[in-house]
Amino acid sequence: MVAQGASTTIQRMNELLQPCEYDIAIVGGGAAGVLAALQLLRQAVAMLRIVLVEPQSLLAQGVAYSTRRPEHLLNVPAGGMSAFVEAPDDFVDYLRERRCCPQLADDALPQAFVARLHYGAYLRERLAQAQAASPARLEVLQDRAETLDKHDDALLLQLASGTRIRARALALAVGNALRPLPVRGASGLARAHRIEAWDTEAVAALPPETSVCIVGTGLSMADSVVSLCANAHRGPIHVISRHGLMPLPHAAGPAADFDPAPLLALPLRQRVRQLRRHAREAMRRGLPWQGVMERIRPLGQALWQSLSPDDQRRFLRHVARYWDVHRHRIAAGVHAQLQALRASGQLRVHRARLDTAFPVGACVQVSARTAQGRTLQVDAQQLVNATGVEMRVQSMRNPLLQQLLGRGHAVPGPHGIGVDTAADGSLLDAEDHADPRIRVIGSLRIGRLWESLAVPELRGQAQQAAQALLAGSLPA
Repeated sequence: MVAQGASTTIQRMNELLQPCEYDIAIVGGGAAGVLAALQLLRQAVAMLRIVLVEPQSLLAQGVAYSTRRPEHLLNVPAGGMSAFVEAPDDFVDYLRERRCCPQLADDALPQAFVARLHYGAYLRERLAQAQAASPARLEVLQDRAETLDKHDDALLLQLASGTRIRARALALAVGNALRPLPVRGASGLARAHRIEAWDTEAVAALPPETSVCIVGTGLSMADSVVSLCANAHRGPIHVISRHGLMPLPHAAGPAADFDPAPLLALPLRQRVRQLRRHAREAMRRGLPWQGVMERIRPLGQALWQSLSPDDQRRFLRHVARYWDVHRHRIAAGVHAQLQALRASGQLRVHRARLDTAFPVGACVQVSARTAQGRTLQVDAQQLVNATGVEMRVQSMRNPLLQQLLGRGHAVPGPHGIGVDTAADGSLLDAEDHADPRIRVIGSLRIGRLWESLAVPELRGQAQQAAQALLAGSLPA
């Protein structure tokens, strides 16, 4: 006779051994994963079982939209943030319906840079609406996918909890990973001395008199600085990066009126010259240079893919940071705030290559080498890692990605960035075979597409992936 406790244990073991059956699995519940789930639910015409695996307790809380800080604004106007290609005003409609921005007139919303905290709530509401209206059923598991085994008739996911999932098809949307601090000694620093910029509440909670050193001068740095200022920060803020380039602002105005198509036939050096010429011409006519970037925005992926591999490497080595500050701009008000802090001397930007970071008493002593070859030393009570998104897949510290690479089910993308995919987003394996059952969405496609982080790209990829996965998941 088996004791009741032993019987329960055996039953639980059998449940773990027996995989849960689904038609489609989604790995990742940030913006990319939620957009994929939205499209699957909206496009489904039959009763299908869909599962979304995400370790966070709340969906749409990836790096970009997890912040609850009202000073963190979207980096594009609200009119460009709809979750749906066919309904470009949907996010603006949501803001109006929910009275999210009562200080703004309705007709001002499309061009407004609203708080990012609204966007995750918007995606969750639209997901709930899609669940209620769809014949398909979505189950969300708060868990982490660790391995994926491929069989002829199904894909088998192993989760950290021990749960196993069997599905006919899968959307891989794991989102962004934090780049580690590029400085010797960083791993030995106590947590009391270092903060990740993505831990926005920890940054905002720093005492106002704290001396702060931020590593990186991109969008995460801007978030950190505005959070410090929202807390009436009085201490010095040092910012260090290799190029010392700060984010540039958006500007009102139309896209420039030149034809960008000829750029696709030019090598990198000539392209850069042409873009500079167009920017000078725009400014000569009293127009903002930002209109040139708006004009080439729809061609971002084509511009990358039409470069030779050698020119892509040159771009990554010499141009990428300059491209980023012109392409990924910030709200004009945030830019003005940063400039005012620089003018006052509270914010000090250093162009230098980091060397070491070690604790010295109550401070962290950061040493770097300037472009002129001099040694820069900064003593700060708090070090903030704002180095941004890790693009090298081998460095992402994601167990599922490491297992896929180790098994040959995936390979790094061009230049080691992300994972390699076919033109339709199917995952490529070590033998260059595309598996149409696995569709990659978002930042993992950056090596092939370069432009694969922003909402316009994510929503398009989600729509296409859902259509393909639904077709492939139907019973034979």
